[in-house]
Amino acid sequence: MQATIKTLGELKRSGYKSRTVKEELRANLVRSIEEKYNPFTGIIGYEDTVIPDVERALLSRHNILFLGLRGQAKTRMARDMVNLLDEWIPVVAGSDINDDPFKPISLYARELIAEKGDDTPISWLHRSERYGEKLATPDVSVADLIGDVDPIKAANMRLSFADERVIHYGIIPRSHRGIFVINELPDLQARIQVSLFNILQEGDIQIRGFKLRMPLDIMFIFTANPEDYTNRGSIVTPLKDRIESQIITHYPKSVAISQAITEQEADVLPEQGDRVAVPDLCKLLVEEIAMEARKSEYVDQKSGVSARLTITAYENLVSTAERRALHHGSKHTSVRIADMTGVIPAITGKIELVYEGEQEGPANVSYRLIGQAVRSLFTQYFPDPQSFKKTGREAQNRKNQNNPYQPVIDWFGKGNDLILLQDEQDSDYIQHLYQVDGLHAAVKQFYPNVDETQAALLMEFLLHGLSEFSLISKKGVEAGGYSFGDILGSMINMNFGTEEEEDDI
Repeated sequence: MQATIKTLGELKRSGYKSRTVKEELRANLVRSIEEKYNPFTGIIGYEDTVIPDVERALLSRHNILFLGLRGQAKTRMARDMVNLLDEWIPVVAGSDINDDPFKPISLYARELIAEKGDDTPISWLHRSERYGEKLATPDVSVADLIGDVDPIKAANMRLSFADERVIHYGIIPRSHRGIFVINELPDLQARIQVSLFNILQEGDIQIRGFKLRMPLDIMFIFTANPEDYTNRGSIVTPLKDRIESQIITHYPKSVAISQAITEQEADVLPEQGDRVAVPDLCKLLVEEIAMEARKSEYVDQKSGVSARLTITAYENLVSTAERRALHHGSKHTSVRIADMTGVIPAITGKIELVYEGEQEGPANVSYRLIGQAVRSLFTQYFPDPQSFKKTGREAQNRKNQNNPYQPVIDWFGKGNDLILLQDEQDSDYIQHLYQVDGLHAAVKQFYPNVDETQAALLMEFLLHGLSEFSLISKKGVEAGGYSFGDILGSMINMNFGTEEEEDDI
């Protein structure tokens, strides 16, 4: 249609019927539900929670407020709504605010139609051009959003300031017949939020002294963090009252969902994928780090822990292994547990610490989170070391005979140390692991069919797990990597029933 219809007369003869943005969204959503088509592509974990709420709001033709912590796909949801708009709509050619040829609201469009009638030129607007977005910041003004008088336009066109043609429209009028998003709404000054009242309730705007009646046709979407977190401001009550649907977003409710999001969003190049293998164990560890951060006493839970933490951590993890392979001229390598030190920059930039966390320092908190992730995941791969508790000397001696970890602990108890460097070659890495008595046997006892690379990863993971249960010591080394040793000389012959102690990091 858009290829053949170029004038208002042709548009009338075609039988085209215009409809509002919210009518478009509703009708196209009804069709997508009936046809089992999901317009919210790439949104994982919201199938039974947020998406049904959004569908109800769109069916009700409501403006929407997404309320949730950072990194919960609020803006992503808003952008995906463009898929529910009609692919093309007609507009009066040359209009600043996408005037509907059948319902012109700007002075320009009304005068043009009055002058040319059915010969009024028509252009076609694609749905991708019907989306506007503004990040709310304290310096945003009413002129930015609504518009203002343009003295330069008045001078160039030799118009008085009483002439409506001197108005320069802001971003909201220019989003007429589209979707407009204001991110972080509480950051807007209260007086700026007040300027949105009329637009939401009556659909019209006021610019300076002009008595304009411009019934704007806009689907408004707002995003905000919970008000108890954003110290910079809050949503004024009358504005919140005018936003019909408030939808609460959330973080992934399981590690599996979080992992699916990470793998979808992580920007790993094909050449990186060819060179670096990422075992499932390491993928799960990345997700566990975020899970631990979201309940850590050192992390500000009101701030939240963005899904971007796991995405950037995964990218850094791959790059850490890739860097090692490039240095040694290797065509292929696999991610190790020691490579987790390479994700620390991704963690420190994504968490906001409370006072106790600041005292610890971002790097130490990151090490703790990695350690807690190892501990949480360890019992999914190996028996819980705490199951070998002290129940008397004779009972303990019997348990030690069947304890898969005892030979490993005894080896370190004899004064032996093991250093695993992040950047050492794969062959040296594997050779060092085999130096520890009983380590390979402990892995083979539970995973008899793994190959050498998988066994090496599990051997390293077992060492990290024992350190997190305070059975051996672990320290970070300056060169990147870890040093393992005896937990304490006085504990050489003691059993596993001792109270847990903090690891050296």
